[in-house]
Amino acid sequence: MSTPLEQLVQRSNEIGDDASLVVYGGGNTSAKGVLVDHLGREQRVMWVKGSGADMRGSTASDYPALRLDDLLPLLARDDMSDEEMTDLVARALLDPGARRPSIETLLHAFLPYTHIDHVHADAICALTNHAEGPRIVAEALGDGFAYVDWMRPGFTLSKVVADLGDRDGVVLAHHGLITWGESSDECWQRTEAAVDRARAYLDALPLRVDAPAHVPDMPEEEVERLLLRLRGAMSRTGRRVLRIDTRLRAAADHPLLSEIVAAGVSSADHMLRIKPRSVVSTSSDTATDDIDGYVTEYSAYVDRNSDSMPEGFGMHDPMPRVVLVPGLGAVTTGGTLRDAEVAADIALHTHGVAATVADRIGTPVGLDDRETFRFDYWPMELYKLTLRPPAPDLAGFIAIVTGSASGIGRGIALELAARGASLVLADLDGAGLDEAGASIREAGGTAPVLVAGDQSDESVVEDTVRQAVRTFGGLDGAVINAGIGVTGTLEELTLDQWNAAMRINLASGFLMTRATMRVIKEQGSGGSLVYVASKNAFGPGAGFGAYSVSKAGMVQLMRIAALEGGAAGIRANAINPDAVFDNSRLWDGGLREERAAAHGIAPEELEDFYAARNLLKRRVTTADVARTAAFLLSDASSRTTGAVIPVDGGVAGAFPR
Repeated sequence: MSTPLEQLVQRSNEIGDDASLVVYGGGNTSAKGVLVDHLGREQRVMWVKGSGADMRGSTASDYPALRLDDLLPLLARDDMSDEEMTDLVARALLDPGARRPSIETLLHAFLPYTHIDHVHADAICALTNHAEGPRIVAEALGDGFAYVDWMRPGFTLSKVVADLGDRDGVVLAHHGLITWGESSDECWQRTEAAVDRARAYLDALPLRVDAPAHVPDMPEEEVERLLLRLRGAMSRTGRRVLRIDTRLRAAADHPLLSEIVAAGVSSADHMLRIKPRSVVSTSSDTATDDIDGYVTEYSAYVDRNSDSMPEGFGMHDPMPRVVLVPGLGAVTTGGTLRDAEVAADIALHTHGVAATVADRIGTPVGLDDRETFRFDYWPMELYKLTLRPPAPDLAGFIAIVTGSASGIGRGIALELAARGASLVLADLDGAGLDEAGASIREAGGTAPVLVAGDQSDESVVEDTVRQAVRTFGGLDGAVINAGIGVTGTLEELTLDQWNAAMRINLASGFLMTRATMRVIKEQGSGGSLVYVASKNAFGPGAGFGAYSVSKAGMVQLMRIAALEGGAAGIRANAINPDAVFDNSRLWDGGLREERAAAHGIAPEELEDFYAARNLLKRRVTTADVARTAAFLLSDASSRTTGAVIPVDGGVAGAFPR
């Protein structure tokens, strides 16, 4: 027979798998039983979900055990601050190193039942989030369920719920449903039954709102302009990824959209991920004003409630997390595509509840301004934010890397992904791109967009840039690296060979420069272009003329981009590597042998030859170039443009000048 803890984990996972019950760390579950402590003593304990833990996929370590004999006497207290409660609860942990227990630990402890569920079910929130909450809950669930108006979690709410333990369950306004049972199955069945009754009640209510007029789809070009302008306005407080989610189309097109937005979040804990309210934007022409208006309103809300601001805290980032767009759905934001997807998932449920209320019951009503602020800036909830690892330095940064299937380009892609960037990888080699993408995913990075095609083809370049905008919401930079090696003296080269070098090494760079500068200027938040040129740009080699000229042209292209992009905050810089061999295909097709012959050495001696000729006597690797590219893209180089950085070990003849 399974233990109470094992039953708790199984039940919690079943609950977590249903997003209509809880989303991303929401809700709480617990179980009570007996444990033998480190001294062999039997202890009455309660396992409760840890703060910030997600029920979906949770394990036993997410449910710290606490001594009930240390918690139950607290019921006799008349009052207790959050800080004192947190301290006393922590002292009851069997393992002081366990994760911090839920802020609702005492609520679970004070109820005299073995198994307890607290879910934020959409259907239950729809019963409460309006002026007729008590009446509607009684009609839907019966008199056996108690109704408790909004009360912030903590000691007082725990005592209130404890006094209702003789009922069938408790419904908390804006905070969900509490049920219990002596067995895990009984508890879960009561949760399911109550939610099913709420759903059935809502479905049986007649619609109050006429079917909405059809809202036409937003044109594709307008969608891209909207994304860029939204992202440009939001980038004032940091880079972020934007994601389109069409699942929210019903809410965005709803005839009572303004009421849905005014209702805020359906469950208070949603604020932690998507802020108290969303914003509506109807076109690219109004996008900047829409964001500015939201920031002004949010700042005024903080000012109105500044007397309740906890000591040591300041205003959160005032930018919205969810933008509802009629004719499209929603645009959600985050440091990564996954963060933006989480925001969309939560918004889908939050706004779905408000739409249900508007359709079936009446005007949806959220928490008042004061209570919203008290939760929005509640240290007990803000603690969850401290559990998240710090964002990497390029989180929210969107970049294109060309020539990224192998060699320097691949090394740069891996480095940028490890630093949190969202990437579009482009190369003619589709199989190599697949391998690079797989390496990034396996390392835990955001899955890149892969564009297999010739970057000297204008249409391919335009598609590459467009995919960056449609997938991630904009563009912050590009590493222009696609290239080939072409050997032969000027007398030996054919025109086709010469043109191939200029087209692939230089014209492709021009096309990417043009396309990225147009997009970054439309976005209006600046950016950085990095050109992977070569030591040969300043120190050419005989028999390597076409390559050397194309790379010299790339340096000059970079300088023009710096001159023309500076007013828009677009920086342009170049890297001049030399003799990078690891994982590089540049040396395939006889180039290694040709260059070795030109220097009078064996092909296998070429790498050591190049290392011996530089001042530092060191080999240059893709990782060396990648770190330099990351520096030039990042804010660490925000005052640098028009520069050339050699990554060649020190070749005196190729010093920039």
